[in-house]
Amino acid sequence: MTHKMIKISKIIKEAKGIMSFVFEHSLDAKPGQFVILWLPRIDEKPFGVSYQDNKKFAITVSCIGPFTEKLCKMKVGDLVGIKGPFGNPFKLEGKKIALVAGGYGSAPLAFLADEALKQKKKVYFIAGARNKDYLLYLKRYENTKLKMMACTDDGSYGEKGFTTDVLNNLVKKKKIDKVYTVGPEIMMKYVLKIVEANNIDAEFSLERYMKCGAGLCGQCCVDEHGWRVCVEGPVFNKEKIKMIKEFASYKREKSGKKVKL
Repeated sequence: MTHKMIKISKIIKEAKGIMSFVFEHSLDAKPGQFVILWLPRIDEKPFGVSYQDNKKFAITVSCIGPFTEKLCKMKVGDLVGIKGPFGNPFKLEGKKIALVAGGYGSAPLAFLADEALKQKKKVYFIAGARNKDYLLYLKRYENTKLKMMACTDDGSYGEKGFTTDVLNNLVKKKKIDKVYTVGPEIMMKYVLKIVEANNIDAEFSLERYMKCGAGLCGQCCVDEHGWRVCVEGPVFNKEKIKMIKEFASYKREKSGKKVKL
């Protein structure tokens, strides 16, 4: 539960306003898990793990808000505090899988994609963004067997339209064993409708405001179930996600106030 101070070993500009920070540290995380990053005298925030090998790991950050703007101004060699990994990970199953990412929801799914490729699974990565400038990891998977299916709101890259339209077309053409999704909950709501209509298993990663990351404070609990997103989540299976009434409806601010999605 204590922070370990580690140096930033590399910084990668992934897309417009989005950067990956690499740390030479053996984390031993599983896809879907997250770490708590601490900037002394500033704050601490949770971030999903976007890359990992035996010697290093990375997080991918959208540079918006006081905390991430401060982080994005840091340099190689600067120290940050890390604790974790935390959370319920994805359960990697099936031979043909589809990953559906909205915006920087691509980050935790990229880690899952890496593990799936190691296991020689067929991976369809559906990534959506406002335009080409905001799409993540296009070069990362250029020389792999992963099928990148990018789409943009303005049609500047890939298909013009929504990730859910691409997914719907994919499941009609291919026998998909399982779907994994991270992104805006409105998008994930439509993913749920598609997998339900096609009898496909799926897992969903939720984002909620977390204060402790270890299930102590209860800030990230959903509904009356009392499920803590930092412990029982952030990854929930299809059956559990259907039981969460606030899914794609509302979430809570730092103060606990309900905010419509």
